[in-house]
Amino acid sequence: MEMKRINAGKLRAIGYDPRERVLRVEFDDASAIDYSGVGTEIWRRLSTSGSPWSYYRDNIEEEFSGRRGTVQNKGQSQQLNDLFKASNDDTDT
Repeated sequence: MEMKRINAGKLRAIGYDPRERVLRVEFDDASAIDYSGVGTEIWRRLSTSGSPWSYYRDNIEEEFSGRRGTVQNKGQSQQLNDLFKASNDDTDT
């Protein structure tokens, strides 16, 4: 899922998977919530809102069920990718 970086209230990034209808919201404390069953119109309104923090609080936070998680920074993700790529490369030779 591609994330859109924002700086609005406690929000730091938002992303949407239209096929799975999942909205991911990342916060300034490195926590994240994935909301399921979110329609594309809600995503469009959030992502184009002049006040995304207010839109989130008023229309998403209490209206949809979410699953909490943490934000993994790209450095850690890249390290894992490099680790597994290296082990895969070793088995091919």
